[in-house]
This record gives sequence, C-alpha cells and structure tokens, in this order.
Amino acid sequence: MKASLKEIPGYAYGSDTLERSTVSLNELNELKNSVGLREEDERYLRLAGDVLSGQVKDVVEHWRSRIIASIPNLSRHTRNLEGDPLPEYLARSNQRFEQWILDTCCRTYDQAWLDYQQEIALRHTSLKKNQIDGVQSTGHVPLRDIIAFIPVMNETIKPYLAAKGHLPMEVDKMHLAWCKSLQLQIALWTNTYTTRVPNEW
Repeated sequence: MKASLKEIPGYAYGSDTLERSTVSLNELNELKNSVGLREEDERYLRLAGDVLSGQVKDVVEHWRSRIIASIPNLSRHTRNLEGDPLPEYLARSNQRFEQWILDTCCRTYDQAWLDYQQEIALRHTSLKKNQIDGVQSTGHVPLRDIIAFIPVMNETIKPYLAAKGHLPMEVDKMHLAWCKSLQLQIALWTNTYTTRVPNEW
C-alpha cells in the first residue's frame, strides 16, 4: 500500500525544507531497543497499516468527535481564541492526523521519519503551531495533554485492528507494535519540547 493517502495540505514528509532532527539515528536505535520495538513488531505494524488503511477517517473521527470534542482542554486547540470552531483548520488537521496513522504503520523509521517526528512536535509548540494553516488558535498544545492522550489512542485503536477478521493473536501483536511505536514517538516529541521551548508542559 502507498504510505501517503493523497495530497494533504501542510503535509511535508520528506521535504528538504524540514529541519534535521536533533536526535541521531544511533539514539533512535537506542530508543527502539529501550521500548522493545523489534523486526517482528515492524512486520505487525505493516499489517496494521493494511488493516487500518481504509479506516483512518473513522479512527480520527472517533478520536476528535467522540472523545476530544468532549474534553475542553483538548478541543480548544483546534478552535479560535474565542472558542469558536475553525472548520477548515480542523479538516486539514484531521487529514494530517489520518496520515500520521499510516506513517506510524507503514513508514521505515529512518532519517526522514525521524525528521518528521521533530516537525510534528514543533507544530504543537509555540515555535510552529498555527503557522502551517495560518490560523489564530491556542499558542501551543501542552506536552502533558499529548502524553495523557496516548493511552486513549492505544485503547481505542484495538477494535479497528480487529475489524478485518484477523486472529486474536494477530490483533494482539498489531496492537502491541502500535503501542510500542507510540511510546517511541512520545519520547521523541518530548525531546523537542524539553530542548526547544520553555514552560510548555
């Protein structure tokens, strides 16, 4: 399957305009070892990508409309400063969110992936939030909210992984690989928050 769904506004994976990550490939490999992400997990991530490829819109809708929308400290980050909806901003952000699911499952975790992890983190901090879409919303997404939402994504992705009739053992292995990847990604995003911006916890 293709790693990219379509032309997505603001999606710049692999662009030479992106900053090189301050995390080295050696450090990335150390983090992969720490989180226990192995070749078997990578195979099951690819399988998860196949399973999720036709469901990413539903997954993001679940997260955004059924969960985030009901949590004010999360939903405010796609609204304007008066708290009013920004439908176009939300739609573009949702497309990138959908693509992030596929990138998590289908991309090789190489220099381009590492660079884009840093870009994702920067776009949640005051250094880059709102710039890509030219909107006036909150100045940053606190790191605490990102970390706290990871278990919610991990829990709610599992039924989608089971939706194509795979054996329970295969679903469990896809889910474990997904959880390891998200733990790895949050470690990388934390590096950007703690080294690049002050007081955005």
